[in-house]
Amino acid sequence: MTTKYPYLRQDFLASIVVFLVAVPLCVGVAVASGVPAELGLVTGIVGGLVTGFLPGSSLQVSGPAAGLTVLVFEAVSEFGVGTLGVIVLMAGLLQLAMGFLKIGRWFRAISVSVVEGMLCGIGLVIIAGQIYAAAGLKAPSSGIGKIAGLPGAFADALGSSAALASLAIGAGTIAVIVLWKKLPKAVQSVPGALAAVVLATVASLAFGLPVATVTVEGLFGVIQVPGAGAFGELASPAIWGTIVAFALIASAESLFSAAAVDRLHDGPRTEYNKEMVAQGVGNTVCGLLGALPMTAVIVRSSANVNAGAKTKASRVLHGVWILLFAAALPSALALVPIPALAGILVHAGWKLIPFRQISALWRSHRGEALILVVTAVSIVAVNMFEGVLIGLALSVVKTAWEASHLKTEVVDKGAGPIQVHLSGNATFLRLPKILDSLEALPQDRPVELDLSGLHHLDHACRTALENWAERHSAVGTEPVRVTAA
Repeated sequence: MTTKYPYLRQDFLASIVVFLVAVPLCVGVAVASGVPAELGLVTGIVGGLVTGFLPGSSLQVSGPAAGLTVLVFEAVSEFGVGTLGVIVLMAGLLQLAMGFLKIGRWFRAISVSVVEGMLCGIGLVIIAGQIYAAAGLKAPSSGIGKIAGLPGAFADALGSSAALASLAIGAGTIAVIVLWKKLPKAVQSVPGALAAVVLATVASLAFGLPVATVTVEGLFGVIQVPGAGAFGELASPAIWGTIVAFALIASAESLFSAAAVDRLHDGPRTEYNKEMVAQGVGNTVCGLLGALPMTAVIVRSSANVNAGAKTKASRVLHGVWILLFAAALPSALALVPIPALAGILVHAGWKLIPFRQISALWRSHRGEALILVVTAVSIVAVNMFEGVLIGLALSVVKTAWEASHLKTEVVDKGAGPIQVHLSGNATFLRLPKILDSLEALPQDRPVELDLSGLHHLDHACRTALENWAERHSAVGTEPVRVTAA
């Protein structure tokens, strides 16, 4: 047994740790997404038992992610819980297609600033939304509304003993998670999030606090295979934007998580296209079960590596433990206070905000820092998908601008032709600058235009230069002599 499974002990112990980390996060993400808590557990089970078996990244763990909470909530609000399965199913099939077409490795080319901005924007919306949940209040639907309404929400909470008790549970949960890392290593073997939930549950029961708890329907009672009506929604163009957003953001989060996990261990490296296929299979299954979408989750994955996992057995076993827990102890979920789960997600949202990266970028690459901030603000102000598109567009424009670096040198010796040397990349972005320099030259002097130093001359620039040369030569001056690029 030991020879056939040399790492069974390490993987078994790691699976227990990952299970303990995963359960409160699965439930918390589901509640924050506006769906039954059990659907989060279903996605965690699929992440372990289905995606966990597949090749790609051997040590990263998949399940419902805080990063998709905002998008799922928006989708459920617009299309309903019954249609969520179809959205996740189609997103999974899209991921499968991208994996088979070997598009997975291209996700590594996405600007880090856009990804960090995406995480920052998600974190801000999660924090703002979960503060309302911690106080037992209904959150506004838009990101801007959530943030703008916080002062009024705090004022309302101060006038309600129930809201204050609820906030106390949420704040206490965050405090336990933060302080847990300062305790001895032996105590830290129990994940801080789990300890915080247990303590919050005990406190609310012991003091009889008037706080809302998780609603339990039973694992199999919430599974809802998409029906014909749900598939009929695919005729609406609006739903396809959500499907593409699910597929792209889930894929980006999973593959960036894989890159981060690879830095934590020296085992086999991630095969990005195979990991894309694994995520696609997982989301296809989740869609057929009407569950939440999944991504690889850095919190669970790092816990898996730090707990000593050596093979994919640990993540498969963690799925087994979630299944056994959900089947044998569903009533335990009904005791968990919602503000405690809100506290876990506020902490998770805070960790998504890349404070160090923002300050480092501002010192060295202010353009990249600006892209990060604009992406984050766009996500808060508009929505997840459009915010990421704005960030990507800004990143492309910045890259194009930098790539079109051009030097214009004018040499006028007072007599004879004026020499103009262009070097670098002449693209349409630099065309106004080129024409300003050329049109400022004296009309009654011959000109020699040297383009031999150009690495690239696009069609727009070539046409504009030819037109300028014709105009300059038309006034009786010698024809402009051009040295070709």
